[in-house]
Amino acid sequence: MAKPKPKSSVDFALWRERLRQDFSNLDRSDPSRWPPLPRYLLLGATVVLVFVALWYGWLSSRADELEAERRQEVDLRVTYTSKLAQAVNLEVLKLQLEQVQVYVNQLEKQLPSKAEMDALLSDINQAGLGRSLQFELFRPGSVNVQEYYAEQPIALRVSGGYHDIALFAADIAALSRIVTLNDLSIAPVANKPNLLTLEATAKTFRYLDPDEVLVQQAAAKAAAKKGKQK
Repeated sequence: MAKPKPKSSVDFALWRERLRQDFSNLDRSDPSRWPPLPRYLLLGATVVLVFVALWYGWLSSRADELEAERRQEVDLRVTYTSKLAQAVNLEVLKLQLEQVQVYVNQLEKQLPSKAEMDALLSDINQAGLGRSLQFELFRPGSVNVQEYYAEQPIALRVSGGYHDIALFAADIAALSRIVTLNDLSIAPVANKPNLLTLEATAKTFRYLDPDEVLVQQAAAKAAAKKGKQK
């Protein structure tokens, strides 16, 4: 014979009725007078909303920081790759630096000092006289001083035969010091078909003495400071 099922100790109908009564006719303007269950639910919902809002705000700021860190990571990776390549090729770079320094030293030896400029000007003059050229103009111009060197222009006008003028230009190029011929102009001499006139600006360069370098550096700093003040 089947045993009768025990009756449930929970009266769901009564429980639903109480819930309906608790959530009926709630005064929205004064939640403190609500029954306990709705009041606690409202409090819990408020706490959850506040927590979610704070969490979202915190995550938003953290998201910006995370994006900044990611960009920095990319930059650091690029820098690391570049530094790594340099480290791997360090010995090669050192060798190249030594070669460049040797080349720079060789160029510096071709630049006369301030005391040697008069001798160089004499060499240019002698190069023309040695080719039987007639100097009509030999006028050194004002010195153009740069940060580490000075440029000395010389206005030239000589006359002579075509081959003599060509050999004179070759002699200038063969000087132990750096001399360049610029703004070349060659024209025949009136009534003398075998003669030509060469007009040019010879430019030679010299390195600055230590005192001149200090003066140029001080002038550059003063100009930079004046530019910042403007």
